[in-house]
Amino acid sequence: MTNPPFSRRTLLAAGTGLLAAPGLMLRPAAAQGVWPTQPVRMVVPFAAGGPTDVPARLVAEEMSKALPNRVVVENRTGSGVVIGTDTVAKGPQDGSMLLYTTVAHSVTRAMFPSLPFDPIADFTPIALVGQVPVILLVNPNFPAQNLQQFIAELRANPGKYDYASSGQGGAVHLATELFLHAAGGLKANHVPYRGSSAALPDVLSGRVPMIFDIAASALPYVRSGQLRALGISTKTRSSLAPQIPTMIEQGVAGYEAYTWHMVMARSGTPAPVIQAVNRAVNAAVNLPHVKERLTGFAMQVVTDSTPDSAAAYLRSEIAVWEPLVRAAGITGG
Repeated sequence: MTNPPFSRRTLLAAGTGLLAAPGLMLRPAAAQGVWPTQPVRMVVPFAAGGPTDVPARLVAEEMSKALPNRVVVENRTGSGVVIGTDTVAKGPQDGSMLLYTTVAHSVTRAMFPSLPFDPIADFTPIALVGQVPVILLVNPNFPAQNLQQFIAELRANPGKYDYASSGQGGAVHLATELFLHAAGGLKANHVPYRGSSAALPDVLSGRVPMIFDIAASALPYVRSGQLRALGISTKTRSSLAPQIPTMIEQGVAGYEAYTWHMVMARSGTPAPVIQAVNRAVNAAVNLPHVKERLTGFAMQVVTDSTPDSAAAYLRSEIAVWEPLVRAAGITGG
């Protein structure tokens, strides 16, 4: 079988970056009578209080100040992100229901053979909020001090080592499988947990020697010396952890991996509503205190996303992750 092309490209198109005052930005939609009269429900297909839910609530709160109606976050979990996403796919087409989702959206079609929606055709991307990189962490007792030693150890011992993840088909699982492929077809055993908080104690104890984890939860353990960081998944070094080299600079060509946050609506939602919500999202993430908090979650905030650039980014992510998921045999049940 020919290996799929997994090299990453820079895919964010430049947006207009023009922000209108809240009272002005919504007049076109309101004047045409297309804005929903009920509160806007933003469905988050993840549990409350998690690394997706908290940024979603922060953005929703500020969007509420810019839109005619309050934006209320609603958590809908189950079957990965399928149940929550399907709720929006079958919801109103008037902008009263939005989806706040992640990279998990891009692998649903590959993971679930009987998916009740199409991740592209049934949704209109509105705005990319930002990207969150992952960091390769190992227990300090692992016999590798740097990434090249790590790769050599796994290559010399195929299938010997386990790696933890925050769940089947999640960003951490995907990032690890992409790395194993990009580093030359390394073999390691996947041990899924119900979230990083459940996985990390076993990595700290050495029961499972390694994990790729999102930067926000990984960095405290790196700074305390409890875990060793061998590389970060960004194209260039992160300002939050400039001491951690990228995978690319350590010889894993083209390796970039992120979880990302995006706001979407059901396809068929009127264009004036899509544009109004896009401006509200951009206005929210451009607020200094919002940007500061999102950056604190290790997010690379996108402040000028457009519906077109968000749609292009989603298509590119599906093109990267679907072949990987199928080649690795990752399923959601």
